[in-house]
Amino acid sequence: MSDTNERISKLVGDNDVVLFMKGTPLFPQCGFSNRAVSILDHCNVAFESVDVLQDMEIRQGIKSYSDWPTIPQLYVKGEFVGGSDIMMEMFEAGELQALMDEKQVAKAT
Repeated sequence: MSDTNERISKLVGDNDVVLFMKGTPLFPQCGFSNRAVSILDHCNVAFESVDVLQDMEIRQGIKSYSDWPTIPQLYVKGEFVGGSDIMMEMFEAGELQALMDEKQVAKAT
C-alpha cells in the first residue's frame, strides 16, 4: 500500500465522518464542496474535512482509493458514501440522516 493510501486509510479509519473537499468548511472552494458541507451541517454531525487543494497526493490518491473520479467525497465509519450529488439524493430522501443515526455518528457541538 502506498504512503498516500496509508494516510487516507488512517484519516478514514480515525474519524466517524470524513469529507474530502476543495477548501475548508468555512471557506469551500467549489459549489459541490459547499453543498456537501451544508448537507452535513443540516444533519448536525461532527465531521473531519480534508482540503485536497493543500495536498496534491491526497487529491489524486483519494480518486483511486475510492475508485470515484470527483471531489468532494464522503466517508462514514470507514465506508465510502459518494459525492455531493449522491449526498443530496440521500439527504432529500432522509437516507443520509438515517445512515448517520444507524452508524451512531457523533453530533456536532
